[in-house]
Amino acid sequence: MRTREGCEERFEAEWRTAAEEIRTLDGCLHQDLVRDTDDPRSYLIISDWADRERLDAFGRSEHRDRLLRMIRELRESAQRHTYQVLHSVGGAPEEDR
Repeated sequence: MRTREGCEERFEAEWRTAAEEIRTLDGCLHQDLVRDTDDPRSYLIISDWADRERLDAFGRSEHRDRLLRMIRELRESAQRHTYQVLHSVGGAPEEDR
């Protein structure tokens, strides 16, 4: 998402408020708000769900519309993509470095 100019702090605050409620929903495992280091108005929202069915159910819900209404008003543009994790590799334990 890209925020409207001057809306960055409010966007972050509104996202945190919505994320606190979304985190309690069945299937929501984790959420991150990531800001582009070269463009502080550009953000990536990463949310991890237990399965596609629960993500899609949330995506179609009135609950989502209500929670994200203010965020939509603060953004200039947005795109949505869904990705599937294929592989994860953790860092080496501290004693192995």
